[in-house]
Amino acid sequence: MRLLLFSDLHTDLAAAASIVERATDFDAVVGAGDLAVKRRGLAGIVEVLAAIETPTVLVPGNGESAEELSNACDGWPAAHVLHGTGVEIGGVPFFGLGGGVPVTPFGAWSYDFTEDEARDLLAPCPEGAVLVSHSPPLGHADTAASGRHVGSTAVLEAIERTRPRLVVCGHIHDSWGVRSRAGSTPIVNAGPKGIEWLLE
Repeated sequence: MRLLLFSDLHTDLAAAASIVERATDFDAVVGAGDLAVKRRGLAGIVEVLAAIETPTVLVPGNGESAEELSNACDGWPAAHVLHGTGVEIGGVPFFGLGGGVPVTPFGAWSYDFTEDEARDLLAPCPEGAVLVSHSPPLGHADTAASGRHVGSTAVLEAIERTRPRLVVCGHIHDSWGVRSRAGSTPIVNAGPKGIEWLLE
C-alpha cells in the first residue's frame, strides 16, 4: 500500500494544493493533524483538501478539535476523521489519536490531553495497525529546538504494546521529516511537504 503522509499544514493553502495534486498516485492519504492555526482557518484548508478522492485518514492536531475537524469534513466523502477510533482501508487497520499529548504550554485554545487521557483513547488500538498520532512518541521524532524530547509516553507505550506497522505523527515542527524506529515500528514526523511511504 502506497501512502502519502503529511502533518501541520497550518492553513497553508499551497501546501494543501500540492497534497491534493499528488494524492491520486496513492492508495491512501494520512494527515496527522494541525490543519488549522489556533482553532482558525479550518474550513478554508479543508475546502482545498476535500478535492482528494483517495481514502484519507485524518486526526485533529492541537490546533483544531475532533468535533471541529469532523464537522469541517462532513462534505468530504473520502475523509475518515479518527480520534480514539479506527478504520480499515484496503484491508489495513488505521487508528488515530489527536491533540497535543502531553498538555502543551500554549493555553486554552490548544486541544490537549494528559498522558492518562491519551492512554484511555489509545486502549482500543489493534495490533499491527497504522497508528496516526498528532503527538510523536517520547524519544522519537520529537526533538524541539531546545534539544529536549517532548513526545508522549502514552503513545510510546501503545507502540510497545501493539507493534504498529507504521506510526505517522507531526506536532513538533523542529522534527519535521525525521524518521525513527521503536523496535520494529517505523515512526515518521511527516511535516507539511508530504512524504511518500510504501507500507511493508
